[in-house]
Amino acid sequence: MKAILYEKSRSGAALFLRDVEKPIPRNHEVLVRIHAASLNALDYRPMNMGVGIPKSRIFGADIVGLVEEVGLDVSTFKPGDAVLGDISGCGCGGFAEYVSVPEDVLVLKPAEVSDEVAAAVPVAAVTALQALRDKGDIQPGLRVLIVGAGGGVGTFAVQLATYFGAEVTAVCSAQNAEVVRSLGPNEVIDYALEDITASDRSFDRIFAINGYHHLSAYKRILAPHGIYVMVGGSLPQIFKSLLLGPFLSIGSRKFRALAAKPKVKDLEFVIGLVASTKIRAVIDRQYPLEQTPEAMRYVSDAHARGKVIITI
Repeated sequence: MKAILYEKSRSGAALFLRDVEKPIPRNHEVLVRIHAASLNALDYRPMNMGVGIPKSRIFGADIVGLVEEVGLDVSTFKPGDAVLGDISGCGCGGFAEYVSVPEDVLVLKPAEVSDEVAAAVPVAAVTALQALRDKGDIQPGLRVLIVGAGGGVGTFAVQLATYFGAEVTAVCSAQNAEVVRSLGPNEVIDYALEDITASDRSFDRIFAINGYHHLSAYKRILAPHGIYVMVGGSLPQIFKSLLLGPFLSIGSRKFRALAAKPKVKDLEFVIGLVASTKIRAVIDRQYPLEQTPEAMRYVSDAHARGKVIITI
């Protein structure tokens, strides 16, 4: 089968299209012929840092495809079922024609959702859901600030916060403002024109998705009994949030960091919202499998508008 492999050489590390052996499903595994995948930070950041490389050397956490074969003890799926899942917890491998994964990481794909749209959902939408619901205790009527609203997680976070009845202020770049505005927030702010942390406003919840302000700046606009959630960012940002969060949380304002985990119940919930058109996936670009290296460079170097999809 064709797959995109991570390889090291004297000139550095890179991704290459290679022929590799097609996997064989074990007893509790499902062999999926992959139709589409998508790129996430958990793909390009390990590659850029040279750590956390999948054992198979094949990146790709989000997958959508058809079940081709099942292991002896599989009871959930049968050949021909359309499925999707976040396979980051079992070694990744989505940038390939086939992958064999445990049946309990997959869910059925609704017929009304296209492969490309479904591929955009697992990591990004579940991350947004867990940030808002589990760490942020989202409630109707809360004043919510989402910083970094134009990316994959951010576009889902804006829609989910609105779905849960919050009053949403979204911060993004000028190039993403129109798309973010179409997702239904109460307000969209261009971060190049306005520093929200320098205003006299306050918010009940702040979700920093690749947030670039100091924690002290966020604390200044966080309302009493408010919650700040670090959803993602650079390693220094995450380290500072983990180190300083407990100290800043002394008092009524709380500072938390999210470590999102794949959960099929959460995935079933968000793909159900997509199927019922309550939320939608924002797709920036699509690349064929052989152009995955170019797609990886685009996502890691630029501010992608929503998700970037790999079609296989």
